[in-house]
Amino acid sequence: MSVIAERLTRTPTDEVSALLPVVGGATTVPLVDGTHRVYANLDYAASAPALEAVAARVTEVLPLYASVHRGAGYLSQVSTALYESARETIARFVDARPDDVAIVTRNTTDSLNLLAGVVPDGGRVLVLDAEHHANLLPWVQSSERHGNRTTILPIKDTVAGTLVALGSELARLPYALLTITGASNVTGEALPIDRVVALAHAAGTRVAVDGAQLVPHRGFSLAQTDVDYVAFSGHKTYAPFGAGALVGRRDWLDTGTPYLAGGGAVRDVRADRTVWQPAPARHEAGSPNVIGAIALAEACDRLAALPAGALAAHEEALRARLVAGLSGIDGVEVARIWPDSDAPVGVLTFTVPGHDPGLVAAFLAAEHGIGVRDGRFCAHPLLAHLGATGGAIRASVGVGTTSEAVDRLVTALTAYLATGPAVRYEVVDGCWAVVDDTRPLLAVHGLDRLAATAAAACGPALDD
Repeated sequence: MSVIAERLTRTPTDEVSALLPVVGGATTVPLVDGTHRVYANLDYAASAPALEAVAARVTEVLPLYASVHRGAGYLSQVSTALYESARETIARFVDARPDDVAIVTRNTTDSLNLLAGVVPDGGRVLVLDAEHHANLLPWVQSSERHGNRTTILPIKDTVAGTLVALGSELARLPYALLTITGASNVTGEALPIDRVVALAHAAGTRVAVDGAQLVPHRGFSLAQTDVDYVAFSGHKTYAPFGAGALVGRRDWLDTGTPYLAGGGAVRDVRADRTVWQPAPARHEAGSPNVIGAIALAEACDRLAALPAGALAAHEEALRARLVAGLSGIDGVEVARIWPDSDAPVGVLTFTVPGHDPGLVAAFLAAEHGIGVRDGRFCAHPLLAHLGATGGAIRASVGVGTTSEAVDRLVTALTAYLATGPAVRYEVVDGCWAVVDDTRPLLAVHGLDRLAATAAAACGPALDD
C-alpha cells in the first residue's frame, strides 16, 4: 500500500465531533442529479456553524433579555450580569492578564479597526503583506486619519528569512505596534509567535495578533505569549450571533479615541465638552450585543472544556488526510507560504491549473454537496505572492468535520479531472452557476428570491 493510500485509510478520532456537535451537522442539500447528500462543510475558515450547546444557551437566555447597564428592572440587572460575565469568560478563554481589558466587538475586522484608532498619534505600525485585509486596511486608513505611518513589509520565502527581515525593520525604525496573523486564512501557516514577540518587545514595539483562525482552532494565551492584543470573531468560534472581541493592554484603550460616539461611552456630556468613560465602555457605545456576547462566551467555555490537545489532534488528522489526498491527484497543487513552517491550523488552499477556481467550486457544490471557498480570500497580496492572482480554492475544517467530507472532496476532484462536470455551467455576474438549474429550494421562508439574488450575493469572483 502506498504512503498516501495508507494515510487515507486512517480515520481521525470522532471524539471532538461527539463532544461538540454542531447545528446542521446532518443537513442535506439537493444535487443536480436529483438526489440529496449531507452537506460537506469545508468552509469553516469563513464562518463556522453554531455549536448545539451555543444554540441551546441562546434559547435559554432569550426570555431574560432586557436593557443593560443602567436598567432598574430585574431582567435588566440579570442581562447586565450575564453580559459582564460573558466578558469575563471571553477574557479568560484567551488567558488575559489581570490588567487586560476585553471589549466586545462585532468581529475581528471590527476589533482591529478599533485598535487602529487607539494607537498613539504619530506611532508607526508594522504589518506584513501576508495579512488578511482585516489586518492590513485598518492600518493604512489609520495612517491617513491619525498620522500613524504604516509600513507593509514583504514576506520572504522562508520563515527564517521573514524573521530576519522583521528584526532588521524593527531595528531600523521605532514602531509602536507590530500586527501579525496568528494563522493564515489562506494556508493555516504562521510565524512562531514567541520569536516574533521577542523581536518586537526587544525593540520596544507592542504586538497585536489577528486570532480569527488561531483562537478557535488552537486556543491562545495572552499571558504565556506576552502578546499585547488579540482579536477574534464569534462567527469563526462556533457562535455566529454577531459578536467578536478585542482583548489586551488597557492603557491605549483607556485613553485612545472612542471607537463610536454615543450613549454608554460617556460619563458626562455638555454643550462645550464630553468626558469619556475608560475601556471597555469607552468603545462600546450604543446597546451592546448581549446575546452575541453570551453565545461567544458559551462557545469559549465549551472549547476550553475539551481534553487537552483533542481539538488540535482532530484538525491535524483531518488536514493531513486532506493534504495526502490532494497531493495524490495529478493536476492539483497545494499552496504553501513557507517550506520551513510547521503546525498549520486546519486551513488549506489549492489550485487546479488550467481550471477556473470558481467553476471547480461550483461543480463541488452542485454535483457533490461540498462547500468550499474560491477567490482570493481577502488576502490579495498573499495570493499574488503565491502566484495565484486568478484565485484559488480553499478547504477548511473544524469540530464538526468528518473524514467522509475530506474523502468526498478528494473523490470529487479526481472525478472532475477525469470526466469533467456532468452539467453545464456559465458565469453570471462574475460567479459560476449551473445552466437551467433544477435543484429545488429548501422549504425555508425567504428563499423565493434565491435564484434572482444568488449571483449578486456572490459578488466579484476574485474579491474574497
